Amino acid sequence: MDFELSDDQVALQEGLRSFCQGRLPMAAVRELEATGGIDRALWRELAEMGVFALRLPEADGGVGLGWADAVLAFEELGRAIVPGPLVWTHLVAGLVEGAAEGTAIVGGLPRDDQSRLVEYAPSLDALVVLDDAGAWLVDPSSLELEPVAHPLDPLVPVWRVTGLLPQGERIVGVEDPAALQEQGAALVAATMLGVAEAATDLAVGFAKERVQFDRPIGAFQALKHLMADMFVRAEVARGAVYAAGVTLDDPAVGSVRRAVAAARITAAEAALGNGKTCVQVHGGMGYTWEVDAHLLLKRAYALEPAFGGREEWEEAMADLVAQAG
Repeated sequence: MDFELSDDQVALQEGLRSFCQGRLPMAAVRELEATGGIDRALWRELAEMGVFALRLPEADGGVGLGWADAVLAFEELGRAIVPGPLVWTHLVAGLVEGAAEGTAIVGGLPRDDQSRLVEYAPSLDALVVLDDAGAWLVDPSSLELEPVAHPLDPLVPVWRVTGLLPQGERIVGVEDPAALQEQGAALVAATMLGVAEAATDLAVGFAKERVQFDRPIGAFQALKHLMADMFVRAEVARGAVYAAGVTLDDPAVGSVRRAVAAARITAAEAALGNGKTCVQVHGGMGYTWEVDAHLLLKRAYALEPAFGGREEWEEAMADLVAQAG
């Protein structure tokens, strides 16, 4: 299994990183809170960059790449904490009208989710409900919803379904709902990897600039250990996430479910662990609204339950190991 990036993959990452740095610096990301985390012009720009049509065949207007490339793209989106139901829209591009082109914003939730929470509900053009029988398209305007007053991530507003959840119209092309969940979990893991990397960069940058006792605080051994641990967590997650992308493209190299479980577990540990450590490196300032550290940690927590939380994937991994033994 070769994790060395090709020239085209490096160009893909650099292009998306450049776009996010120019179009979505943290100040611009913060401003999206006023619009419910969604800017439709930005959404269309992401579509023009190929984010949603990345895996669609060129004959269908897509880019014609694979899952290994998709995880690289979502790593960069996570690094910039780009808000919006990016994973759901990407998964159903080509299956739901307008998703690939960025003219439709598509969210989703599992039918058996007891919390019945829908992110970005007022901004959605379509809602995908996933169950064991398939994927179903529901009109978000048909739902009875109440807002969650204080969502954990201010850039991820959440609504609760209070009435009936309609069966919806079957989405043709989703033959294996479990596979769709695995694909979504891999992209969430890639996003969390990006969050972990951003937290490491922010902590290291601050430690180089902040001076105490006439020395940058990064020179103190205690902080060096903390930031070294951040780097290690992110690198471990990177290997697992890239392996999941490669395995999704070629299941012959190994168990897809095992690869996705490893990616999901290590990426969650990296994003949450690095988010907490980033706040710690910033000291008392890390808890203030002005410092970006809390936004990274909140995004990690907001992503954690998506497409199966860490505990669910840990149980899946335990079952796979037991079966192999």
